[in-house]
Amino acid sequence: MTGRMIEFDANGSSAPGYLATPDAATGPGVVVLHAWWGLTEPFRQVCDRLAAAGFLALAPDLYRGKTATQVGEAETLSAALDQESERVSGDIRGAAHYLRQHGAPSPTDGRGAVGRSAVALVGFSLGGAYALDMSVTLAEEIAAVVIFYATYTGPDYHRAKAAYLGHFAEHDPFEPTESVAELEQALKTAGRPATFHTYPGTTHWFFEANRPDAYDAAAAALAWERTVAFLNAELRG
Repeated sequence: MTGRMIEFDANGSSAPGYLATPDAATGPGVVVLHAWWGLTEPFRQVCDRLAAAGFLALAPDLYRGKTATQVGEAETLSAALDQESERVSGDIRGAAHYLRQHGAPSPTDGRGAVGRSAVALVGFSLGGAYALDMSVTLAEEIAAVVIFYATYTGPDYHRAKAAYLGHFAEHDPFEPTESVAELEQALKTAGRPATFHTYPGTTHWFFEANRPDAYDAAAAALAWERTVAFLNAELRG
C-alpha cells in the first residue's frame, strides 16, 4: 500500500489530491471528501485505510493546499468554496473519472447502478454534503455513498442510483435529529437503499482522532467496520 500526492485532470486543468493504492495496484475506487478543515492527516489516513482494505482511494484537495485548525478558520475556508462551486464540482468529478479509469470493475446490480468501474463517495461533514449532491450530479458513476455527520436535502434523489450509509452523532448542533430524519425520508421516498446509524453519546467530528474534544474511539471503530463492509458489498458485489 502506498499513498502520495498526485495531480489529476479536472475540467481540463490540473487538480491536487492524495492517492492511496492497495498492494494489488488497483481496486474499486473511492473518492474521499474532506471536512471543512481541509485535506489534513485524518483524511489522508482514511485513504490509507481504504487502500489497506483493497480499495483505490483518492481525496481531492478542495482547498488547494489550505487547511484550518480552528472553527473560525474553517468557516472562512468553507464559505469561500461557495464562490467556487463549479471548480469544486469539477475537482470531484475529475477524481471520480480518475478512479473509473484506474479502478477495478464493479458488478452491475439490480438497482441499475453503473457496473464497470463504478465508484463510491465517502464524505465528512462539508465533504458529506458534497458527496450527497454529487451522487445525483454523477448518478451514472456513483454506486455507493458514505456520509459522516452530514445532510443535504437539496438534490432530487430520484435521479440517484447509489446506496447510502450514514453515520451520525447523537448530540450534534450542526446536524440536528430533524435534519437527519428529513434526509433519510428523502432517500427512502426516492427509493434509494439507505441505512443510517446514530452513535450514542457522540458529537460532531467523533470519527476524527485529531479532535480530542469530539473523538470517540469505539464509535469510530464501529463506523469504520460498517463502512468497509458496506463498500465491499456495493462495489465488489
